[in-house]
Amino acid sequence: MLAERRHQLILRALRSGGPAAVTDLSEQLGVSPATIRRDLLRLEEEGLLTRVHGGAVVEEGDQPFAEVAEVRVAEKDAIAVKAASLVEDGQSVLLDIGTTAYRLARQLHGRRLTVITSNLVVFEELVDDEGIELVLLGGMVRREYRSLVGFLTEDNLRQLHADWLFLGTSGVRPGGQVMDTTVVEVPVKRAMIKSADRVALLADRAKFPGTGMAKVCGPGDLDMVVTNAPVDPATQSSLQEAGVQVITAGKVQS
Repeated sequence: MLAERRHQLILRALRSGGPAAVTDLSEQLGVSPATIRRDLLRLEEEGLLTRVHGGAVVEEGDQPFAEVAEVRVAEKDAIAVKAASLVEDGQSVLLDIGTTAYRLARQLHGRRLTVITSNLVVFEELVDDEGIELVLLGGMVRREYRSLVGFLTEDNLRQLHADWLFLGTSGVRPGGQVMDTTVVEVPVKRAMIKSADRVALLADRAKFPGTGMAKVCGPGDLDMVVTNAPVDPATQSSLQEAGVQVITAGKVQS
């Protein structure tokens, strides 16, 4: 495999899955750990990633939706099925940007619901479902990530109310802080939180701790976290102290 192609695949893996170890990247690409280390060094010199102990991480904002959508689909679907089971017919649901929210939208077909979203892929998924009242928020279009942002989106949210918000994230810190990689999305996420009675964070295993430089909210703003894997002890403790439920594939932890 050519070095340029390896570099593309390394960056794609880091953008979609968060921090990765040298050994994991070596197995994924079928090359030696020494080759991966040289690749990481070169990519760091080019300012495309940051090396950390045993691996590397990318702190980027705009990750193309199509690229992220191909990663951990089965895990996202498991989270989506669990999240959909929380919603009762007749309720209103706010769906955040991101690929897990899109997988959740696919689980809502045939339900009698109101769905509010700034996620263009969610809109496209549900637009032909006549049982769902669909509200598309206004705003500036982020084409690569298929979302709407800006003061128009925030103003729309101030005029709306939802029973549920299903919030996405790029990372959850051990203190329970919800992070995002893109500053422009943060005000919209905060406005969504204020517009909802209950806030459920959708976070697969790669989001602990994941990535992100911008804080969206603290654990006190969440009612529950829906995940597909056990949460690390430090994060679990922070969530418990804030009264957040952690809902996994087979159980609920208070």
